[in-house]
Amino acid sequence: MITIVPYQMKWPIEFLSLGKNLRQILGDRALRIDHIGSTSVPGLAAKDVIDIQITVQSLEPKVERALTRAGYHRLIAITMDHLPPESTSDPLEWSKWVFKPSIPQRPVNIHVRLAGHANQRYPLLFRDYLRSHSMVAEAYRRVKSALVMYHPDNLDAYYDIKDPVCDIIIGGAEEWARISHWEQGASDC
Repeated sequence: MITIVPYQMKWPIEFLSLGKNLRQILGDRALRIDHIGSTSVPGLAAKDVIDIQITVQSLEPKVERALTRAGYHRLIAITMDHLPPESTSDPLEWSKWVFKPSIPQRPVNIHVRLAGHANQRYPLLFRDYLRSHSMVAEAYRRVKSALVMYHPDNLDAYYDIKDPVCDIIIGGAEEWARISHWEQGASDC
């Protein structure tokens, strides 16, 4: 069952603890470790899952082995992000690895993406745009809440509808980025 909960003040603290641990595990292999997704936007209701993006130079076995030793397992079936409509970039720009905890613990999704790729930039821009535009964040919350109300047990329906909504939001975010000269800030960990 999909559940959206009100924003939790503990989410940034939990991310920081997880992020620091990942930084120790990966060292310089992690170019960036960032809190992404809805739990990274203050005030935004979300699924109680911390999303973490690890930016790397290459999707190399050493990264996978380090995360496996740290208690995470790779979801082999997930190799790419949703490709936005009319994306002019190479589909390889959307490749990634996803890891989850191997033992029951705090729900976490770790997204390992390549530096400079479209899908590495997308969640950081999306996050920063929602942080800067509370009206858009509230509309996004309403969409997610309605999806859960109408499709509480259908994760496919949830993402089939949510992904295009995110594509609409990122369109506004791209314009905002152009006007404001947005750049990725420092890594969160």
